[in-house]
Amino acid sequence: MCRAFSALGLFCTMMIALHACTGGAEGPEQKKHDSEQAVQQKKMFICPMHPQITSDKPGSCPICGMDLVEKKQENSVSASKTAPPADAAAQALYICPMHPQITSDKPGSCPICGMDLIEKLQEAQPSGTAPAGLATIHINEAKRGLMGLTFSSVEKRRLQKEIRTSARIVPDETRLYRVTTKIEGYVEKLYVNVTGQEVKQGQPLLTVYSPELVASQQEFLAAVPYAEQLSHSSHHSIAESGEKLLEAARKRLQLWDISDAQIEKLRATGRVEKYLTLFAPSRGYVIEKNVLAGQKILPGEPLLVVADLSGVWAEADIYESDLPYVKVGMPVTLSLSYWPGKTFEGTVGFLFPYLDPQTRTLKARMDIANPELLLKGDMFADAHLYYDLGECAAVPETAVMNTGTRSYVFIAGTNDEIIPRAIKIGSRAEGYYEVLDGLQAGDMVVNSANFLVDSESSLKAALQAITGGGQ
Repeated sequence: MCRAFSALGLFCTMMIALHACTGGAEGPEQKKHDSEQAVQQKKMFICPMHPQITSDKPGSCPICGMDLVEKKQENSVSASKTAPPADAAAQALYICPMHPQITSDKPGSCPICGMDLIEKLQEAQPSGTAPAGLATIHINEAKRGLMGLTFSSVEKRRLQKEIRTSARIVPDETRLYRVTTKIEGYVEKLYVNVTGQEVKQGQPLLTVYSPELVASQQEFLAAVPYAEQLSHSSHHSIAESGEKLLEAARKRLQLWDISDAQIEKLRATGRVEKYLTLFAPSRGYVIEKNVLAGQKILPGEPLLVVADLSGVWAEADIYESDLPYVKVGMPVTLSLSYWPGKTFEGTVGFLFPYLDPQTRTLKARMDIANPELLLKGDMFADAHLYYDLGECAAVPETAVMNTGTRSYVFIAGTNDEIIPRAIKIGSRAEGYYEVLDGLQAGDMVVNSANFLVDSESSLKAALQAITGGGQ
């Protein structure tokens, strides 16, 4: 009886041990199976060309029809064990050169095009310097050569702004001479018969017969012997009255523009001149002629206008945007499109105090020397005005991307980085922009292939916005 109970107890003990062994083996397998199912349930498929299209099972993109590819899920446990320290400078990534959205933490091939993934370093984006919609990119030396990408240095330069505009040649109003007379009479003879005729200073222009002038000459001749007779008087007052009478007759002739030489000749010869001769007041050209032979003229009536063209004015139209750079006294150079190599120097003499309401431009009057008389009235010329901006930090204008509302450049960083940076620019001169803020002397900026760099930077920024900051 005791043996039977002992055998039964041994059998029960063996069964319990066998059950325990079986249960212990199945527990871990079951847990592993459950974990795989959980991972399988978390799988996600995306479109390579349209990352916003996602699915929890394989299929096709409803936009382009491409097969959805599996998006690798990160293992938080393993990642926490293998992740580098938080203060690590950079982490190696592998990306597809043709599809930057394809990334991996180890070498492999692109699931879209089959190209080998290349290693890339994750860069820390500069804060507060990159314009919105742009991102830092990497371009190695080989690709820079293929793109024709070059850099220029930001340097301190002395800039001179050139303002180009058109100008019209007009006579200098201070060199215009109007020929007129102060007596009434008749034109006896004209020595200048055509408009545009050149005259020299002192050249006879016309003769005038005036009865009043003849009478005044006779009065002067009569006063000469009378004054001589009275000068021998013993009474000082009588002798002085003769001199006063002669001086009054002389003064009347002078007021009618009779020269002292003509008066002395009249006194010496005692012969009355029937005609008054008018002479050219200056060298120049007759630009107006309002008299004919035999015509009756009145005092103050304009007869001829003589223009001295050895110095002329050039009237230029200055746009409102150029007004801060145009000052009285600044140098100006005139050139003619049909006369290469010939220039005329001058200065800005006057700025009109108002704008032309039709053209919205300001008239600038420039004094131009014309000793050879090559510049003619109403000619058109190209005016070049130069304004000194002083020494300032300058960047080549080819390096600046200007959208109308903002300006930015791409500067060279470390590890083949090209970083977008917003800047503030001033005046443009001699192929450079004045830099007011955003750059310092010595910075290297991209000055060719800018649009290719800009497109790559914009595309990367758009992909980062879609994928939540991924490469």
